[in-house]
Amino acid sequence: MITQIRGTLIEATPSVAVVDVGGVGFELGISGTTATSLPAPGEECRLFTRLQVREDAMTLFGFATKEERTMFERLVSVSKVGPRLALAVLSKFTVSQLYSVVMAEDDQGMATVPGVGKKTAQRLILELKSVFAKDHGLLAADIPAAGQLPLAPAPAPSAIDDARAALLSMGFSPQEVDLALSGYDGDGMRVEDLLTAALKRLGMDA
Repeated sequence: MITQIRGTLIEATPSVAVVDVGGVGFELGISGTTATSLPAPGEECRLFTRLQVREDAMTLFGFATKEERTMFERLVSVSKVGPRLALAVLSKFTVSQLYSVVMAEDDQGMATVPGVGKKTAQRLILELKSVFAKDHGLLAADIPAAGQLPLAPAPAPSAIDDARAALLSMGFSPQEVDLALSGYDGDGMRVEDLLTAALKRLGMDA
């Protein structure tokens, strides 16, 4: 069983990451949430993994955290939910958000995931709720542990923050925005310059 991969990130999209490990390139299916946590291509990264074996294919999936991998396993255990739909859910919600949606029986919120209709949303919630009731650790998966919370006040918005807010207001998803601005720290750049570069990456004219 392959449980994790550490190597050099070769390339990444919102759904796929390619990691070079000792000269061998591994292609992993990922969620949009994991995509936003990846470093720039050429840097080292680590992904927790799960290998799915079928008669006609072997597919490797990568996750930024063990909790996200656990949630993926919970999702694919639901009848008629495959890896693609599970990753779509994890691209829409963080682990703790999904836990809250399920426990609150928020089928309307669940139905906002692309490919999830009302009936599928209700079935997901019904089957996952009994599992989650025994696993309260997922609720706090995205919350920093005690002693790790920032002590200093948050800094004033930077050019990169303003650019991110502008892109979000245009209708781009958080995952698209983070990938479009990946590699920029905003130092010495105007918001207009950042927006121009980000829109080019998104395939749009500035």
